[in-house]
Amino acid sequence: MTQLDQVKELDEMGLDFAGFIFYPKSPRYVGKHIRGDQLKRTKLRLGKVGVFVNEDYEEVMKLVDEYGLDMVQLHGDETSRYCDQLANYVTVIKVFRLGENDPIDWITRPYMDSCDMFLFDTLGVGYGGTGKKFNWEELKQATIDKLFFLSGGIEPDDRDKLKAFSASPVASRLFSIDINSRFEISPGVKDIERIRSFMNSLDGTNM
Repeated sequence: MTQLDQVKELDEMGLDFAGFIFYPKSPRYVGKHIRGDQLKRTKLRLGKVGVFVNEDYEEVMKLVDEYGLDMVQLHGDETSRYCDQLANYVTVIKVFRLGENDPIDWITRPYMDSCDMFLFDTLGVGYGGTGKKFNWEELKQATIDKLFFLSGGIEPDDRDKLKAFSASPVASRLFSIDINSRFEISPGVKDIERIRSFMNSLDGTNM
């Protein structure tokens, strides 16, 4: 998110979370658009998630306080020890970018006790999102004993795919769906009506 008015609109629509990217190389870098005091004093029901990539611990903690963040989402090469430090003060979501046939249980095991949640995304060049899906079937073969976010190229026409996935045993730990580029007009500027329509399409499902 880069537009405070849009954050308020999504809050009124009933979304659970809004993400704010604190990675300066991202075209969605929030620091160019929203000041910490602006977001912190805005009354919101939704959770504010700060997205970081290999950031210094002290800087993350400063921004958590400055922006009033409820969670941090770690997209870099952060260690389990680093996650454990942060988890003493804020909810930690560790991101795993998956390629074909990645050993999910082996990759996630070191973080089982140091993170609150996981997020599964698609492997790509660099640390940004790819707008592409990974093979969700691979999650069904894993033993994921941790709440997780499903991400990676989710788009408006994915209702039936998400409904089918939600019926699988692994989805008992599915916590939330992470949407981004397929619901934007431009980087950081959301298509509110497309999001509203997608939300309405999920009504009556277990999502």
